[in-house]
Amino acid sequence: MVAKISQRAARMPPSPIRKLAPFAESAKRRGVHVYHLNIGQPDIETPAVMRDRLLGIKDRVLAYTPSGGTDKCIAAFEYYYRSIGITLRPGELLVTTGGSEACMFAFMACADPGDELLVVEPFYSNYSTFAALGDIRLAPVVSRGEDGFHLPPIETWHAALTERTRAVVICNPNNPTGTVYTRSELEMVAAFCRTHSLFLICDEVYREFSYAGGEVHSALMLPQAEPFVIVVDSVSKRYSACGIRLGCLITRNREIQAACLRMAQGRLSAPGLAQVLAEGIEHLSPDFSSTMISEFERRRDVLYEGLCSIDGVFLRKPEGAFYLMPRLPVRDSEAFCQWMLSEFEYEGATVMMAPAPGFYATPGLGRNEVRIAYVLNEHDLRKSVEVLRHGLAAYASLDDKV
Repeated sequence: MVAKISQRAARMPPSPIRKLAPFAESAKRRGVHVYHLNIGQPDIETPAVMRDRLLGIKDRVLAYTPSGGTDKCIAAFEYYYRSIGITLRPGELLVTTGGSEACMFAFMACADPGDELLVVEPFYSNYSTFAALGDIRLAPVVSRGEDGFHLPPIETWHAALTERTRAVVICNPNNPTGTVYTRSELEMVAAFCRTHSLFLICDEVYREFSYAGGEVHSALMLPQAEPFVIVVDSVSKRYSACGIRLGCLITRNREIQAACLRMAQGRLSAPGLAQVLAEGIEHLSPDFSSTMISEFERRRDVLYEGLCSIDGVFLRKPEGAFYLMPRLPVRDSEAFCQWMLSEFEYEGATVMMAPAPGFYATPGLGRNEVRIAYVLNEHDLRKSVEVLRHGLAAYASLDDKV
Protein backbone atom coordinates (compact mmCIF):
# COMPACT_ATOMS: atom_id res chain seq x y z
CA MET A 1 0.00 0.00 0.00
CA VAL A 2 1.43 3.38 -1.04
CA ALA A 3 1.74 6.10 1.59
CA LYS A 4 -0.52 9.12 1.07
CA ILE A 5 0.59 12.72 0.92
CA SER A 6 -0.67 15.16 3.52
CA GLN A 7 -3.96 17.02 3.16
CA ARG A 8 -1.95 20.24 3.15
CA ALA A 9 0.06 19.03 0.18
CA ALA A 10 -3.09 17.96 -1.65
CA ARG A 11 -4.66 21.41 -1.09
CA MET A 12 -1.63 23.24 -2.49
CA PRO A 13 -2.90 25.29 -5.46
CA PRO A 14 -1.06 25.33 -8.80
CA SER A 15 0.32 28.65 -9.99
CA PRO A 16 -1.82 30.29 -12.68
CA ILE A 17 1.35 32.10 -13.73
CA ARG A 18 3.35 28.92 -14.42
CA LYS A 19 0.85 26.06 -14.76
CA LEU A 20 0.56 26.46 -18.54
CA ALA A 21 4.35 26.39 -19.02
CA PRO A 22 4.31 22.84 -20.54
CA PHE A 23 1.96 24.05 -23.28
CA ALA A 24 4.25 27.01 -23.98
CA GLU A 25 7.26 24.70 -24.24
CA SER A 26 5.35 22.42 -26.58
CA ALA A 27 4.49 25.40 -28.80
CA LYS A 28 8.14 26.40 -28.95
CA ARG A 29 9.10 22.87 -30.00
CA ARG A 30 6.62 23.22 -32.89
CA GLY A 31 8.49 26.35 -33.96
CA VAL A 32 5.92 28.85 -32.64
CA HIS A 33 7.25 32.04 -31.07
CA VAL A 34 5.64 32.59 -27.65
CA TYR A 35 5.19 36.14 -26.36
CA HIS A 36 5.47 35.69 -22.59
CA LEU A 37 2.97 38.04 -20.97
CA ASN A 38 2.23 35.64 -18.13
CA ILE A 39 5.00 36.44 -15.65
CA GLY A 40 6.32 39.65 -14.06
CA GLN A 41 9.92 39.29 -15.20
CA PRO A 42 11.18 42.71 -16.37
CA ASP A 43 13.53 42.74 -19.35
CA ILE A 44 15.34 45.82 -18.03
CA GLU A 45 19.04 45.19 -17.38
CA THR A 46 19.96 44.67 -13.73
CA PRO A 47 22.16 47.67 -12.82
CA ALA A 48 25.87 47.11 -13.39
CA VAL A 49 26.74 48.62 -9.99
CA MET A 50 24.87 45.71 -8.43
CA ARG A 51 26.18 42.96 -10.73
CA ASP A 52 29.76 44.18 -10.45
CA ARG A 53 29.80 43.73 -6.70
CA LEU A 54 30.22 40.00 -7.22
CA LEU A 55 33.56 40.70 -8.88
CA GLY A 56 34.81 42.31 -5.69
CA ILE A 57 34.20 39.29 -3.45
CA LYS A 58 37.53 38.17 -1.99
CA ASP A 59 36.18 35.62 0.51
CA ARG A 60 37.61 32.15 -0.02
CA VAL A 61 34.74 30.61 1.93
CA LEU A 62 31.16 31.60 1.13
CA ALA A 63 29.85 31.34 4.67
CA TYR A 64 26.47 31.67 6.37
CA THR A 65 25.36 35.22 7.06
CA PRO A 66 23.37 36.50 10.07
CA SER A 67 19.75 35.32 10.04
CA GLY A 68 18.42 38.87 10.00
CA GLY A 69 20.76 39.99 7.20
CA THR A 70 24.27 41.40 7.02
CA ASP A 71 24.94 44.85 8.44
CA LYS A 72 25.87 46.16 4.98
CA CYS A 73 22.74 44.80 3.32
CA ILE A 74 20.50 46.19 6.06
CA ALA A 75 22.26 49.53 5.72
CA ALA A 76 21.60 49.51 1.96
CA PHE A 77 17.88 48.88 2.53
CA GLU A 78 17.78 51.61 5.19
CA TYR A 79 19.51 53.99 2.76
CA TYR A 80 16.79 53.31 0.19
CA TYR A 81 14.03 53.93 2.72
CA ARG A 82 15.60 57.20 3.83
CA SER A 83 15.59 58.27 0.18
CA ILE A 84 11.78 57.99 0.14
CA GLY A 85 11.33 59.73 3.49
CA ILE A 86 11.09 56.74 5.82
CA THR A 87 13.57 56.42 8.68
CA LEU A 88 13.92 52.97 10.19
CA ARG A 89 15.22 52.27 13.66
CA PRO A 90 17.57 49.34 14.37
CA GLY A 91 15.75 46.01 14.44
CA GLU A 92 12.80 47.11 12.30
CA LEU A 93 13.99 45.49 9.04
CA LEU A 94 14.57 41.79 8.45
CA VAL A 95 16.30 40.61 5.25
CA THR A 96 14.41 37.72 3.63
CA THR A 97 14.75 35.26 0.78
CA GLY A 98 12.63 37.29 -1.60
CA GLY A 99 9.38 39.05 -0.88
CA SER A 100 7.76 35.60 -0.88
CA GLU A 101 9.47 34.58 2.34
CA ALA A 102 8.57 37.92 3.89
CA CYS A 103 4.92 37.22 3.04
CA MET A 104 5.07 33.73 4.53
CA PHE A 105 6.69 35.01 7.71
CA ALA A 106 4.07 37.75 8.04
CA PHE A 107 1.15 35.37 7.48
CA MET A 108 2.39 32.86 10.03
CA ALA A 109 3.34 35.51 12.60
CA CYS A 110 -0.19 36.96 12.48
CA ALA A 111 -2.40 33.88 12.20
CA ASP A 112 -2.73 30.38 13.61
CA PRO A 113 -4.07 27.36 11.69
CA GLY A 114 -7.76 27.94 11.00
CA ASP A 115 -7.50 31.72 11.32
CA GLU A 116 -8.45 34.07 8.50
CA LEU A 117 -6.78 36.87 6.58
CA LEU A 118 -8.97 39.36 4.73
CA VAL A 119 -7.50 39.80 1.26
CA VAL A 120 -8.58 42.10 -1.55
CA GLU A 121 -9.30 40.00 -4.61
CA PRO A 122 -8.11 39.59 -7.24
CA PHE A 123 -4.78 39.16 -5.43
CA TYR A 124 -1.25 37.89 -6.09
CA SER A 125 -1.85 34.19 -6.61
CA ASN A 126 1.02 33.01 -4.40
CA TYR A 127 -0.81 34.37 -1.35
CA SER A 128 -2.94 31.23 -1.68
CA THR A 129 0.18 29.08 -1.46
CA PHE A 130 1.54 30.94 1.55
CA ALA A 131 -1.81 30.63 3.33
CA ALA A 132 -2.08 26.92 2.52
CA LEU A 133 1.36 26.30 3.99
CA GLY A 134 0.13 27.70 7.30
CA ASP A 135 -3.40 26.19 7.15
CA ILE A 136 -4.71 29.75 7.07
CA ARG A 137 -7.89 30.74 5.24
CA LEU A 138 -8.00 33.68 2.83
CA ALA A 139 -11.31 35.50 3.21
CA PRO A 140 -11.93 37.60 0.09
CA VAL A 141 -13.07 41.20 -0.13
CA VAL A 142 -14.01 41.61 -3.78
CA SER A 143 -12.96 44.55 -5.94
CA ARG A 144 -14.53 45.16 -9.36
CA GLY A 145 -13.04 45.88 -12.76
CA GLU A 146 -15.69 48.55 -13.34
CA ASP A 147 -14.19 50.47 -10.39
CA GLY A 148 -10.64 50.02 -11.63
CA PHE A 149 -10.28 47.38 -8.89
CA HIS A 150 -10.16 50.06 -6.20
CA LEU A 151 -11.11 49.11 -2.67
CA PRO A 152 -14.77 48.35 -1.96
CA PRO A 153 -16.69 50.38 0.62
CA ILE A 154 -16.16 49.78 4.33
CA GLU A 155 -19.48 47.92 4.63
CA THR A 156 -18.00 45.12 2.53
CA TRP A 157 -15.09 44.79 4.94
CA HIS A 158 -17.37 44.58 7.97
CA ALA A 159 -19.46 41.90 6.25
CA ALA A 160 -16.34 39.75 5.71
CA LEU A 161 -15.11 40.09 9.31
CA THR A 162 -15.36 37.05 11.61
CA GLU A 163 -14.04 36.10 15.03
CA ARG A 164 -11.16 34.27 13.29
CA THR A 165 -10.00 37.32 11.31
CA ARG A 166 -6.43 38.25 12.26
CA ALA A 167 -5.12 40.55 9.52
CA VAL A 168 -5.80 42.39 6.27
CA VAL A 169 -3.57 41.79 3.24
CA ILE A 170 -3.26 44.37 0.46
CA CYS A 171 -0.80 44.88 -2.39
CA ASN A 172 -0.10 48.48 -3.40
CA PRO A 173 0.53 49.11 -6.29
CA ASN A 174 -1.45 46.02 -7.01
CA ASN A 175 -0.45 42.76 -8.59
CA PRO A 176 -2.43 41.60 -10.62
CA THR A 177 -4.56 44.67 -11.43
CA GLY A 178 -2.13 47.60 -11.57
CA THR A 179 -4.33 49.62 -9.22
CA VAL A 180 -2.71 52.23 -6.98
CA TYR A 181 -4.72 52.89 -3.82
CA THR A 182 -5.28 56.46 -2.71
CA ARG A 183 -4.25 57.83 0.66
CA SER A 184 -7.89 57.87 1.76
CA GLU A 185 -8.32 54.22 0.79
CA LEU A 186 -5.28 53.23 2.87
CA GLU A 187 -6.48 55.31 5.81
CA MET A 188 -9.88 53.59 5.60
CA VAL A 189 -8.22 50.16 5.82
CA ALA A 190 -5.91 51.30 8.63
CA ALA A 191 -8.86 52.62 10.63
CA PHE A 192 -10.66 49.30 10.09
CA CYS A 193 -7.61 47.38 11.37
CA ARG A 194 -7.20 49.72 14.33
CA THR A 195 -10.87 49.37 15.32
CA HIS A 196 -10.84 45.57 15.14
CA SER A 197 -7.30 44.94 16.47
CA LEU A 198 -6.05 43.48 13.18
CA PHE A 199 -2.63 43.52 11.55
CA LEU A 200 -2.23 45.21 8.18
CA ILE A 201 0.15 43.34 5.85
CA CYS A 202 1.01 45.57 2.92
CA ASP A 203 2.92 44.19 -0.07
CA GLU A 204 4.77 47.19 -1.53
CA VAL A 205 7.07 45.42 -3.99
CA TYR A 206 5.91 47.71 -6.84
CA ARG A 207 6.19 50.96 -4.88
CA GLU A 208 8.08 52.88 -7.60
CA PHE A 209 5.77 51.82 -10.41
CA SER A 210 3.22 54.63 -10.48
CA TYR A 211 2.38 56.56 -13.64
CA ALA A 212 1.15 59.96 -14.77
CA GLY A 213 2.64 61.58 -11.69
CA GLY A 214 0.60 59.45 -9.30
CA GLU A 215 1.85 59.05 -5.75
CA VAL A 216 2.20 55.78 -3.87
CA HIS A 217 1.61 56.09 -0.13
CA SER A 218 3.49 53.57 1.97
CA ALA A 219 1.64 52.00 4.88
CA LEU A 220 4.73 52.82 6.96
CA MET A 221 3.73 56.48 6.76
CA LEU A 222 0.15 56.04 7.98
CA PRO A 223 -0.48 57.90 11.25
CA GLN A 224 -0.97 55.87 14.44
CA ALA A 225 -0.41 52.61 12.54
CA GLU A 226 3.01 51.61 13.86
CA PRO A 227 1.76 48.80 16.16
CA PHE A 228 -0.03 46.83 13.44
CA VAL A 229 1.58 47.58 10.03
CA ILE A 230 3.84 44.98 8.40
CA VAL A 231 5.40 45.85 5.03
CA VAL A 232 6.70 43.28 2.56
CA ASP A 233 9.28 44.45 0.02
CA SER A 234 11.73 43.07 -2.55
CA VAL A 235 14.55 44.06 -4.89
CA SER A 236 13.06 41.90 -7.67
CA LYS A 237 11.05 44.50 -9.60
CA ARG A 238 12.56 47.80 -8.45
CA TYR A 239 16.04 46.81 -9.64
CA SER A 240 15.06 44.12 -12.18
CA ALA A 241 16.80 41.51 -10.06
CA CYS A 242 14.15 38.80 -9.64
CA GLY A 243 16.65 35.95 -9.74
CA ILE A 244 18.69 36.96 -6.71
CA ARG A 245 15.70 36.24 -4.44
CA LEU A 246 16.15 38.99 -1.89
CA GLY A 247 13.54 40.98 -0.01
CA CYS A 248 12.73 42.33 3.40
CA LEU A 249 10.04 42.53 6.05
CA ILE A 250 9.58 45.80 7.92
CA THR A 251 7.53 46.36 11.03
CA ARG A 252 7.76 48.52 14.12
CA ASN A 253 5.92 45.87 16.12
CA ARG A 254 8.68 44.28 18.18
CA GLU A 255 6.81 41.05 18.87
CA ILE A 256 6.17 40.43 15.17
CA GLN A 257 9.76 41.31 14.29
CA ALA A 258 11.14 38.97 16.96
CA ALA A 259 8.85 36.14 15.82
CA CYS A 260 9.88 36.56 12.19
CA LEU A 261 13.54 36.60 13.17
CA ARG A 262 13.04 33.25 14.92
CA MET A 263 11.51 31.90 11.71
CA ALA A 264 14.50 33.30 9.79
CA GLN A 265 16.87 31.51 12.16
CA GLY A 266 15.18 28.26 11.19
CA ARG A 267 16.22 28.73 7.58
CA LEU A 268 19.65 30.00 8.73
CA SER A 269 20.22 32.95 6.38
CA ALA A 270 19.13 34.73 3.22
CA PRO A 271 21.42 34.24 0.18
CA GLY A 272 24.78 35.80 0.97
CA LEU A 273 25.69 36.61 -2.64
CA ALA A 274 22.33 38.30 -3.12
CA GLN A 275 23.01 40.52 -0.11
CA VAL A 276 26.35 41.54 -1.61
CA LEU A 277 24.54 42.61 -4.81
CA ALA A 278 21.99 44.57 -2.80
CA GLU A 279 24.76 46.71 -1.31
CA GLY A 280 25.01 48.30 -4.76
CA ILE A 281 21.68 50.06 -4.17
CA GLU A 282 23.56 52.94 -2.58
CA HIS A 283 25.57 53.54 -5.76
CA LEU A 284 22.74 53.57 -8.29
CA SER A 285 22.41 56.47 -10.68
CA PRO A 286 19.69 58.89 -9.49
CA ASP A 287 17.89 58.57 -12.82
CA PHE A 288 17.79 54.75 -12.92
CA SER A 289 14.33 54.52 -11.39
CA SER A 290 12.76 57.39 -13.35
CA THR A 291 14.09 56.02 -16.66
CA MET A 292 12.70 52.56 -15.91
CA ILE A 293 9.32 53.91 -14.84
CA SER A 294 9.02 56.04 -17.98
CA GLU A 295 9.70 52.94 -20.07
CA PHE A 296 6.99 50.94 -18.31
CA GLU A 297 4.52 53.81 -18.57
CA ARG A 298 4.99 53.84 -22.35
CA ARG A 299 4.47 50.09 -22.44
CA ARG A 300 1.31 50.41 -20.37
CA ASP A 301 -0.10 52.96 -22.80
CA VAL A 302 0.76 50.84 -25.84
CA LEU A 303 -0.86 47.73 -24.38
CA TYR A 304 -3.87 49.53 -22.92
CA GLU A 305 -4.68 51.27 -26.20
CA GLY A 306 -4.14 48.06 -28.16
CA LEU A 307 -6.40 45.99 -25.92
CA CYS A 308 -9.12 48.65 -25.95
CA SER A 309 -9.15 48.44 -29.76
CA ILE A 310 -10.17 44.75 -29.65
CA ASP A 311 -13.92 44.12 -29.83
CA GLY A 312 -15.36 42.77 -26.60
CA VAL A 313 -12.36 43.53 -24.37
CA PHE A 314 -13.00 45.62 -21.24
CA LEU A 315 -10.56 47.21 -18.83
CA ARG A 316 -9.86 50.40 -16.93
CA LYS A 317 -6.48 52.06 -17.31
CA PRO A 318 -4.26 50.89 -14.43
CA GLU A 319 -2.26 53.44 -12.44
CA GLY A 320 0.82 51.39 -11.57
CA ALA A 321 2.80 48.13 -11.32
CA PHE A 322 3.17 46.48 -14.75
CA TYR A 323 0.02 44.42 -15.06
CA LEU A 324 -3.36 44.67 -16.72
CA MET A 325 -6.38 42.52 -15.92
CA PRO A 326 -8.74 42.78 -18.88
CA ARG A 327 -12.07 41.05 -19.31
CA LEU A 328 -12.11 39.05 -22.53
CA PRO A 329 -15.10 37.92 -24.65
CA VAL A 330 -14.61 34.26 -23.62
CA ARG A 331 -16.44 31.95 -21.24
CA ASP A 332 -13.40 30.26 -19.72
CA SER A 333 -10.11 32.15 -19.69
CA GLU A 334 -8.13 29.07 -18.64
CA ALA A 335 -9.42 27.06 -21.60
CA PHE A 336 -8.74 30.02 -23.89
CA CYS A 337 -5.18 30.57 -22.63
CA GLN A 338 -4.41 26.87 -23.05
CA TRP A 339 -5.92 26.87 -26.55
CA MET A 340 -3.80 29.87 -27.54
CA LEU A 341 -0.69 27.84 -26.71
CA SER A 342 -1.73 24.43 -27.98
CA GLU A 343 -3.92 25.18 -31.01
CA PHE A 344 -3.36 28.72 -32.28
CA GLU A 345 -0.70 30.77 -33.96
CA TYR A 346 -0.75 33.93 -36.02
CA GLU A 347 2.18 34.74 -38.28
CA GLY A 348 4.19 32.08 -36.44
CA ALA A 349 3.49 33.41 -32.95
CA THR A 350 1.15 33.08 -30.00
CA VAL A 351 0.67 34.71 -26.59
CA MET A 352 0.98 33.26 -23.11
CA MET A 353 -1.18 34.88 -20.41
CA ALA A 354 -2.16 33.97 -16.86
CA PRO A 355 -5.82 32.89 -16.44
CA ALA A 356 -7.47 35.00 -13.76
CA PRO A 357 -9.38 32.43 -11.64
CA GLY A 358 -6.13 31.62 -9.83
CA PHE A 359 -6.00 35.22 -8.58
CA TYR A 360 -9.36 34.85 -6.79
CA ALA A 361 -10.51 32.95 -3.72
CA THR A 362 -14.20 33.19 -4.61
CA PRO A 363 -15.19 30.28 -6.89
CA GLY A 364 -16.38 31.39 -10.33
CA LEU A 365 -14.80 34.83 -10.34
CA GLY A 366 -12.26 35.73 -13.01
CA ARG A 367 -13.60 33.16 -15.48
CA ASN A 368 -13.40 35.67 -18.35
CA GLU A 369 -10.34 37.63 -17.18
CA VAL A 370 -6.60 37.25 -17.66
CA ARG A 371 -3.56 38.87 -16.12
CA ILE A 372 -1.14 40.35 -18.64
CA ALA A 373 2.34 41.57 -17.67
CA TYR A 374 3.72 44.28 -19.95
CA VAL A 375 7.33 43.25 -19.50
CA LEU A 376 8.19 43.10 -23.22
CA ASN A 377 9.38 45.93 -25.45
CA GLU A 378 6.85 48.08 -27.31
CA HIS A 379 7.35 46.27 -30.63
CA ASP A 380 6.62 42.89 -29.05
CA LEU A 381 3.63 44.27 -27.17
CA ARG A 382 2.10 45.56 -30.41
CA LYS A 383 2.69 42.16 -32.01
CA SER A 384 1.14 40.47 -28.98
CA VAL A 385 -2.00 42.57 -29.31
CA GLU A 386 -2.42 41.51 -32.94
CA VAL A 387 -1.91 37.86 -32.06
CA LEU A 388 -4.52 38.16 -29.30
CA ARG A 389 -6.93 40.02 -31.59
CA HIS A 390 -6.81 37.25 -34.19
CA GLY A 391 -6.86 34.57 -31.51
CA LEU A 392 -10.06 35.93 -29.98
CA ALA A 393 -11.68 36.14 -33.40
CA ALA A 394 -10.76 32.54 -34.20
CA TYR A 395 -11.85 31.30 -30.78
CA ALA A 396 -15.27 32.98 -30.91
CA SER A 397 -16.81 30.31 -33.12
CA LEU A 398 -15.37 27.55 -30.93
CA ASP A 399 -16.50 29.20 -27.70
CA ASP A 400 -20.09 29.36 -28.95
CA LYS A 401 -20.14 25.58 -29.17
CA VAL A 402 -19.03 24.98 -25.58
